[in-house]
Amino acid sequence: MPVNSFDNYPMNWKPDLSTTAGPKYKALVKLLEEDIENGTLKAGTKLPPQRELADFLDVNLSTISKAYKLCEQKGLISAAVGSGTYVSSDAATDPVFLCETDNTPIIKMGAIVPFVTSNQKVKQHLESLLKKPDALNLLSYGVPDGTKRHREAGVSWMQKSGFNTDSNHIVLAAGGQNALLAALGALFSSGDKIGTDSLTYPGIKTAAKMLGIHLVPIQSENYEMTEEGILYAIHNENIKGLYVIPDFQNPTAHIMSLKTRKIIAKAAEENNLPVIEDGINNLLSENPQFPIASFAPESIIYISSLSKTVSAGLRTAFIHTPDKYKQELITALYSMNIAVSPLLATASASLIEDGTADEIIEERKRMIAERNRIINEVLHGYVAESEITSPLRYIKLPEHFTGKSFEICAMQADVEVYGAERFAVGNKPAEKSVRISVTTPHTIEDLAKGVYRLKELLLQ
Repeated sequence: MPVNSFDNYPMNWKPDLSTTAGPKYKALVKLLEEDIENGTLKAGTKLPPQRELADFLDVNLSTISKAYKLCEQKGLISAAVGSGTYVSSDAATDPVFLCETDNTPIIKMGAIVPFVTSNQKVKQHLESLLKKPDALNLLSYGVPDGTKRHREAGVSWMQKSGFNTDSNHIVLAAGGQNALLAALGALFSSGDKIGTDSLTYPGIKTAAKMLGIHLVPIQSENYEMTEEGILYAIHNENIKGLYVIPDFQNPTAHIMSLKTRKIIAKAAEENNLPVIEDGINNLLSENPQFPIASFAPESIIYISSLSKTVSAGLRTAFIHTPDKYKQELITALYSMNIAVSPLLATASASLIEDGTADEIIEERKRMIAERNRIINEVLHGYVAESEITSPLRYIKLPEHFTGKSFEICAMQADVEVYGAERFAVGNKPAEKSVRISVTTPHTIEDLAKGVYRLKELLLQ
């Protein structure tokens, strides 16, 4: 046992190193991981100050510092300036969201998977391209940032959101996640902090963790970052940038107000603060609002892809990049991809050019709206309001549930949903809520079965 230990030592975590082997800092990390996994340490638990823990265990302060640093890199703990170190809100959750394609009876409403029905039109475009004389070139290497035709298609695509850019400021990536990872790698370094919503897209969390970038939750009101919160994080948390999802925010399905978009644009310009704007869901809105990038095009990287609106399998994303970030972003994309697929990029351009992409978007919006009407009726009083074309919905839970416990109960009822803990950033306990996918169930009948089962659980 630790030399300085005694029964009433005022700490809420008292690890025992007496039976461990190897470097003590690694043993501490393992013990913390185990205590999070077995529930001894819950999300939001404040850990002992480093000096107190070193005194309790009779080890050097550097041992504790190394252990805490490694745990922070693993995403297990989160330090708050002037407050201390806490178990991260999402420490016990699985960060990888994949929708299995097996034939289990589970109704999938967790991972957001777009409808496959519209892929018939995409398939026809691909078949047509492969019949052309130059088809073999489409299966070769492309250029790192896309051809001029591909980039012009990106310009047209962004104009649908009311954002005017030009082909010199467009680069292509192999899908939205690929674009996001490249932007993080181009703009930030290991150890940097960037601000996000307190609940955010898990893909930014896994990408940031892989690159050693720390996410900091920005103070918000009504699910929107406040100007005071952004400025506080710049001056006190030393954040180096922001990541935002203005449209159908994941997981809350909230659409950011025009006022907050302008606040973020102003903060970006005045503080030389790079902003990554994830516009993947913008075109699913009934009346798409102007992207933040339209108010500060020289400060904001704007990502828009075809995965949620046209076809997930196209793996094509368009990135508006300011001049000052362009070369770094192209280099990052080259390092990751060498080049985008000429076949997929050309198919995407063709779909945009002849208007088929617009037809698919409208078809998707009609199908989503039909499903949301069922959700609004069955889960009235529980589901947060959102536009009728939202591909995801946010459900507030009764007090006796947590997101994680409801997720488990739903799975026992053969419905997959994701608790708010999976989306949490920082160290505050996540809201008692879950996110559901509108688009993933194969049929509207499956969706109806799923939401009725969820309603039964909510009434328990």
